[in-house]
Amino acid sequence: MPVGFLTDDQTRRYGRFTGDPTPDQLARHFHLDDADRAFVAGHRGDHDRLGVAVQLGSVRLLGTFLDDPADAPAPAVRYVADQLAIPGHAEAIAAYAASAGRWRHGNRIRERYRYRQLADAGVGFRLNRFLYALCWTGTDRPSTLFDRAVAWLVAAKVLLPGLSVLERAVARVRSRATGHLFRRLTSRLTTEQRARLDALVVVPDGARQSPLDRLREGPFIRSGPEIGRAVARLEEIRAIGAGLPEADRLPPGKVTALARFASTARAQAVARLPDDRRAATLLAFVRTLEASATDDVIDLFDAVSTAMFAQADAASREARLRSLRDLDAAALKLRDAGAVILDEATPDIDVRAAVLALVSRDALAAAVERVGRLAEPPDDTFFAELRKRSRTFRYVPALLRGLELEAAPAGKALLDAVAHLRVVQDGGKRPGPAPVAFAPKGWAGQLKTADGHLDLAGYRLAVLDGLRRAIRRRDVFPVRSLRYADPRKGLLAGAAWEAARPAVCRTVGVSPSADEELARLAARLDLAYRETAARVPGNPAVAIVSTPGGPDLSVGPLEKIEEPPSLAALRAAVDARLPRLDLPELILEVHARTGFAGRFTHASEGRARTADVATSLCAVLVAEATNTGFEPLVRLDMPALRRSRLSWVKQNFVRAETLTAANAALVAAQNEIALARGWGGGEVASADSLRFVVPVRTIHSGPNPRYFGRERGVTWYNLASDQYTGLNAITVPGTLRDSLNLLAVVLEQGTDLNPTEIMSDTAGYTDAIFGIFHLLGYQFSPRIADIGGARLWRVDGKADYGVLDPLAADKINVRLIAEHWDDLLRLAGSLKLGVVRAGGLTRTLQTDDRPTKLARALRELGRLVKTLYLLRFIDDEGYRRRILTQPNRGEGRHKVARTIFHGKRGELRQRYREGQEDQLGALGLAVNIVALWNTVYMDATLGQLRVEGYDVRPEDVARLSPLGHAHVNMLGRYAFTLPDTVARGELRPLRDPRTASMDDV
Repeated sequence: MPVGFLTDDQTRRYGRFTGDPTPDQLARHFHLDDADRAFVAGHRGDHDRLGVAVQLGSVRLLGTFLDDPADAPAPAVRYVADQLAIPGHAEAIAAYAASAGRWRHGNRIRERYRYRQLADAGVGFRLNRFLYALCWTGTDRPSTLFDRAVAWLVAAKVLLPGLSVLERAVARVRSRATGHLFRRLTSRLTTEQRARLDALVVVPDGARQSPLDRLREGPFIRSGPEIGRAVARLEEIRAIGAGLPEADRLPPGKVTALARFASTARAQAVARLPDDRRAATLLAFVRTLEASATDDVIDLFDAVSTAMFAQADAASREARLRSLRDLDAAALKLRDAGAVILDEATPDIDVRAAVLALVSRDALAAAVERVGRLAEPPDDTFFAELRKRSRTFRYVPALLRGLELEAAPAGKALLDAVAHLRVVQDGGKRPGPAPVAFAPKGWAGQLKTADGHLDLAGYRLAVLDGLRRAIRRRDVFPVRSLRYADPRKGLLAGAAWEAARPAVCRTVGVSPSADEELARLAARLDLAYRETAARVPGNPAVAIVSTPGGPDLSVGPLEKIEEPPSLAALRAAVDARLPRLDLPELILEVHARTGFAGRFTHASEGRARTADVATSLCAVLVAEATNTGFEPLVRLDMPALRRSRLSWVKQNFVRAETLTAANAALVAAQNEIALARGWGGGEVASADSLRFVVPVRTIHSGPNPRYFGRERGVTWYNLASDQYTGLNAITVPGTLRDSLNLLAVVLEQGTDLNPTEIMSDTAGYTDAIFGIFHLLGYQFSPRIADIGGARLWRVDGKADYGVLDPLAADKINVRLIAEHWDDLLRLAGSLKLGVVRAGGLTRTLQTDDRPTKLARALRELGRLVKTLYLLRFIDDEGYRRRILTQPNRGEGRHKVARTIFHGKRGELRQRYREGQEDQLGALGLAVNIVALWNTVYMDATLGQLRVEGYDVRPEDVARLSPLGHAHVNMLGRYAFTLPDTVARGELRPLRDPRTASMDDV
């Protein structure tokens, strides 16, 4: 049974004070009510009364009595003494610690306040049940379980047992839960199924790798044949999983953890696992891999089909441009003929002769033919170019057979068309006429031939175009998927929603009554219009200008606020005192202060038995963040820095959840520093993008000539707090609209900070985003580059808003909002409680392509909220300046990230999504580490300057930034030494390939 998992910090804190209690802890645990005072008063002498009161507060806070009451923190002793009016508290507590009678007081307190022992009847059972539930549904990291067990014992008024007793109890429960998971997964496996799973880790004769190694390598080439290979891989995985027990009723986190181990570990390591654990691990892997492989097929299909449609569109435009010269010449001849026809001076009987005299019959006939041929609808050229590429869609039959799809109501018609096309392509009997309700009007002419029969080529293209769009909107979705699953499936409904509604409404500050909420918002909007309109004439930055489209709003740029000399001097004084160091030293020092590397756990959730793992982890972070790889860090004379160790640590410790946990520790450490809290309280955050070229062949990148030139790339979309810390980030192929990712990056951040105001650039906002953020209790404040053309909306169509009245020409459909108010609340509640993922759900709320009624209602609500924001934006210069300041902090973080990520020309060379996310996650962690180190030393520097008598002004401190990095060496150092033998002219010993290990590579 694994024990000995506690960290040194946990051992030191167990049942002991490790610092002074906070004011909140003093008020909660050391406050004496009337009953406490009566109990304390029953003891003789001030020293006994003070000691009993201190022991009572200590057991409430720590869960145990102090072995030596003299160890009680002085603030706690003073707090109690002041309540009891006991003078000389230091001498009194020392006298109590030396008295023999204090040993009887623990039992008195235990009996009076009904404290129990772990060995008492029922206590151990309840603790085990609590821990078992945590293991089964949440985390089973032993150190986390230990902390939760201590918190449960303290809350349940159970005295803490010995450290090793509780440690063994946690280990026993964790072992039981793990064993139960294995039994649930393997109990129904047959001998044949076990053998099928075991074959995954065996290298077949004549092969170079096991099926496990082969199948977990996803596609990376963008081509039609690659889709066929990806579908074949998916079908092979399904064949392996055919008949295997489902894992749907088991905790997803548990199944994912098992699958993750199989995805990262070597096949030999999986093969060495005990029988039940190996079978359970491989079963979880197969079930998870099927969903992941389905996502790979969809990613590849989307990339290939989108590129094909884009190429056809570009080719049609080029063809159109090439035809313009001939079209113009023919049109000019027809113009001349038309001029004669329209000339009233020419008698009607002479028109024909006059036309033919001006333009010959042959020239006129040629012009008519040419115009008829060239002046076709623009879409006809596009469809013609698309049909030329129909041979590239040979993957379609395999794709449609391989994908198991379901649909929301909006996608049912398309799913019927997919089913029909499957039958037709497989040579089956057609089940009636082909469904065409799915096709937009622009495709109607491509579905049938001139004689009314089904045009299979056009129908196939229409289905493919509809399928890629519907999957993006999640109107159609695969049965098994990690990223494309139905986002509506987890929405709260029925009794669960009825129970959660009151709490959700209280949390986000929204009324459950549509009439009440809309009346409140309408009153706010009306007041904002009137107050803003009254101040517009006196606001020199705001003007209403006339444009061809009508009156428009113009807001002048903000004037730059020059830095005062005192700020420049303070910045120079601080920079001059910051120590110089290398990036690896900086990361190790921050780990020594925060222990963030301890948040990286092995993929098996077990404790690493290797010494000095923290050093290896810090080295891996340096290699990933600087984009240099392991080579500059490898040291054969240090086991922690050997290549084999670094590779093992990267594979088993660095992943999304451990990076998130480590980042949370860094954000919490930054928030504890007074200087950081002076920059902001964590209530404001901004989202912005940083883009990286991806020069390798991969399906997880996209084109954008503006940012990537002729290459492809990814967008790293991240959320930064007003304390300069990064809270969360996601990686997006290409440059998808920021608004689609903004909600996910905000809701899925896992730090202690809870920002309530979210800022972004112009690309991050839509009307729907304003609406959903309002429902979630956030203030959305995007930085608007040009307010001209922005539409202002009103509720009261008859109100007169003065100078703003012509701009407020559009009316909000309040009735539509009211009709769907409960569904809007249910949507927000499901997002707030985390029962649905924001990324997929956001796509269902798009309003640019056949939006649902719910999406339209959300858009109407967003228009109301957006207008409130715009009125404040144009009215308040200070507000505009604050919105400009916070995104600048995020852009400053990006400059640091570019400097750190200097290797390989700053290009991201990861083929797979997980690799991209992990490497950029390490980069975000490194930026936070630099910011934290700078904040710690800047805080110390400011203290030193104050001691020296320097005039440190608070307004200057508020404008300092912890993102300076001139004092940090990011590039490494080179050694200019030679071994004595080489210096004497001898050669270095040659390597022997037969005895070379991984560390010699």
